[in-house]
Amino acid sequence: MALLTRRLFLRFLLGVPLVSSFPFQVRKAWADPPFLPGAGGKSIGQFFKGEGLHYEIGIWVFKQAAVGKLIFKEMAEKGRYLATLQGETLGILGWVARYRVDTYRSIMEEVEGGSRLRSVSFEEDVKVGNKLRRRAHFFDYQKRKWIQVRQRKDGTRVRTEQEIPQGMVYDDFIAASYNFRYGVYGEIERGRKYTVSTFPKKGPSSYEVRVALKEEEERRKKSEKLKDGKEYFVKLFLDPEVTHSKEGLIEGWLSKELYPTEGTIKDVMLFGDVKGTLIKNTRA
Repeated sequence: MALLTRRLFLRFLLGVPLVSSFPFQVRKAWADPPFLPGAGGKSIGQFFKGEGLHYEIGIWVFKQAAVGKLIFKEMAEKGRYLATLQGETLGILGWVARYRVDTYRSIMEEVEGGSRLRSVSFEEDVKVGNKLRRRAHFFDYQKRKWIQVRQRKDGTRVRTEQEIPQGMVYDDFIAASYNFRYGVYGEIERGRKYTVSTFPKKGPSSYEVRVALKEEEERRKKSEKLKDGKEYFVKLFLDPEVTHSKEGLIEGWLSKELYPTEGTIKDVMLFGDVKGTLIKNTRA
């Protein structure tokens, strides 16, 4: 349970509240998306190139029970980029979890004139002790094929293939986070409620995001010590079974540039609140 909660929280930290667990379903229903304010006319890949976001995750009295980092790099092939998210447990809780390390790698390509990113492949590695579990997804939009390869703990592989419906784009949660920040899915507006569709699977196929009004933001800021980097207060409502909490509520702050600076999964069973905080933002 603790590992599942930490894994979900890493996704929340990176993904901004308009991102679901993989895969994210997006319908091609937008016109030309707005550029992020301050982008200076740069393509989406060039705007985020070299960015690194570093987080610490804490529960109970353990301020740094785990750490996570997200790095965005340009690849040799023009118009392609690699983003890597890695999280690992630390200290006593790391020992209890056998020092689990989760690594997600997304290879993305610029499309629509450099105004959005589209997933080419997405890999997920989960290492617990000396055991490694790997899952990979490959997207071929010309042949409209979504190929999934899963490596079991015993080393055997399972390959499945599905058709990508006409006009459908699958964004993994990493690609979706950058698209969201760049304005591909629309602008963030205070007081607005979003219903986000996800890929059909067991359970709900959508979830809800609420962006607080200015009045609630101000009330929150007054009750908190640190106020830097807090521009939008958001609430994300998921299935409680997914978050292992009473209400399935995740709430936190986004910066002016729309990356998460702080977030909390509320009332997680056995653990209480699980909190993550941005500790470093770098640019290579």
